[in-house]
Amino acid sequence: MSTNEADSPVDWLSPDEERTWRAYLRMVTAVRIRTAQDLAALGLSEPDYEVLSTLSEHPDGTGTLHEQAAKMGWSRSRLSRHASRMEARELIRRAPDPTDGRGCLLVLTSTGWDTLRDAAPGHVASVRRHFVDRLEPAELAALDAIARKLTAER
Repeated sequence: MSTNEADSPVDWLSPDEERTWRAYLRMVTAVRIRTAQDLAALGLSEPDYEVLSTLSEHPDGTGTLHEQAAKMGWSRSRLSRHASRMEARELIRRAPDPTDGRGCLLVLTSTGWDTLRDAAPGHVASVRRHFVDRLEPAELAALDAIARKLTAER
């Protein structure tokens, strides 16, 4: 920062704002690392679990690669490479997308369903241990309101 901050067109963070921002970053990192370690002990990565759990939300266990990439904030090519690794492990399979000649569908296999069913209780326990149970109900409600506000379309 320059010595002439008052003359700067930058709206610098106040000490309280900067402290809160950095605390938020540390919180997200700490919770993600801990839950990722617990998922790894179950034989899955965070992206593996995200793909499996998101596909399981569809009654037929099928979603488009495009929708999945958008939900994860990934490029289609990045998800395609990850899907290839999951396909090699027989967790998912690809199928042509009848509505998009260039796209494909990701389909949960029976192995993928079984893997998710086996991992879900441990993942939920991890989320409880590292996140939910460490907060009071009012804190959870406040965090939910904040998350909805920050993720809403502008």
